Amino acid sequence: MRPPARRNTGFAQAIPPRAAFPARHARLPGGYRVAAVLLAWLLSVIGAVPAAVSGSVPTASVTITVHASDGRPVPGAVITVHSLAPDARPSAPIKAVMDQINRAFDPDLLIIPVGSSVAFPNSDTVSHQIYSFSPAKRFTLPLYRGNQFPPVRFDQAGIVTLGCNIHDEMVGYLVVTDAQYFGRTDASGSWTVDIARGKYRVSVWHPRMNDDANELERELTVSAGDRVTHEL
Repeated sequence: MRPPARRNTGFAQAIPPRAAFPARHARLPGGYRVAAVLLAWLLSVIGAVPAAVSGSVPTASVTITVHASDGRPVPGAVITVHSLAPDARPSAPIKAVMDQINRAFDPDLLIIPVGSSVAFPNSDTVSHQIYSFSPAKRFTLPLYRGNQFPPVRFDQAGIVTLGCNIHDEMVGYLVVTDAQYFGRTDASGSWTVDIARGKYRVSVWHPRMNDDANELERELTVSAGDRVTHEL
């Protein structure tokens, strides 16, 4: 059985639009590599958002912007925000779908909470055989077309790299996370989320980061009225 054409690393907003992530074979702007790309990223807390209901937990709007070393934005970066509170719980599991169309995974990256399940229908005109050798989830589906198998459950956090044993050019990623908040940067390299005040660990990951970069992490304290910028 052949390994995926790309490196197995191991994290997935469920079912983001395909256009939100660069095509697997397309280069990022200017042809830079993400190993050098994610050398500058900004965490901006844009002040507290008043609680909508008396007694509810106040929140702050956090904007994370990922830049290349030359200042250009990096779209499609995966952002996870883990609460450091001892009683914090991950997001609830979901049911997601990753289809196979035109000899490609569609979408080619999903962010899912731990415990989620993913269905892998094959809407293509040819048969595929999906597999993963990633430590977070090792599995192999039989060769098939259509929608023949039950969803696969993902109980361990990590990056799951998917391949097809028939078509080496097919590569997909599942980011399985126990974070409370997660998402991906838009075309401007930014992602915004409203979170409760507290301490968090913010991580940035991208499929084109190489081994020595792994993922970038920073701790962030969010409190009312904050306007804080962290730069790495």
